Amino acid sequence: MLLFLLLLVAPISLSAANYLRSDRGSGWQTADRSSAGLLPPPEQNVDAVVRVFAARTVRWRGIFAVHTWIVVKDKGARRYTRYDYTAWGEPIRIDGFAPDGRWFGALPETVLAVDGDEAERVIPRIRSVIEGYRFRAYGDYNAWPGPNSNTFVQAALNAVPELNAVLPPTAIGKDFPYDGWWGRTASGTGLFVSLGGYLGFTVGWIEGLELNVFGGVLGLDVRRPALKFPGIGRLGLPLT
Repeated sequence: MLLFLLLLVAPISLSAANYLRSDRGSGWQTADRSSAGLLPPPEQNVDAVVRVFAARTVRWRGIFAVHTWIVVKDKGARRYTRYDYTAWGEPIRIDGFAPDGRWFGALPETVLAVDGDEAERVIPRIRSVIEGYRFRAYGDYNAWPGPNSNTFVQAALNAVPELNAVLPPTAIGKDFPYDGWWGRTASGTGLFVSLGGYLGFTVGWIEGLELNVFGGVLGLDVRRPALKFPGIGRLGLPLT
């Protein structure tokens, strides 16, 4: 039990120390939201594009969690379309920010990158989930345990299991039940059970082994060797 508590508390404490050393806690309203340069200009890339980005969320919540969003571009389109799920206004926000923009000062990382014919095939399915997303009314957003931005992105990824996409362990809310409290994992290679997003367990070849304790994830990825910790995230090979 002491070892288990240490594995939960120590990573969060380290993440909190990193947060306190940064300047992200002040002036977040005016923080940089410009492009991070992760996407080429759309007119220079004729191919279809799907991206999922993640960046540390705003203020002290960034100690624990990231915010994720989806970017798509149809073949030949001259612009990207960005989908976020936010706590203010109508939850599903379209093109509210630069496609690969910093999230209130936090530099994003790429969670999923798909281009060309494969992206073209899955974009309609992703858009179908977004258009029919059930938590789209004012007041539906709930930072913890969900539904939040990570619940939204996970629901879209569930519709495209062949992409084998996995959100980072710091994507609190990804385990909030959208299609049921138990069943097969998004990739179809394993099983999960979730008690309302507060507690849960996932095991799968793509997802690895994950224990969800009040949103924090302890886990192990064998396929792409890495350890998963709350607050810190993955230690090992990256997701992409």
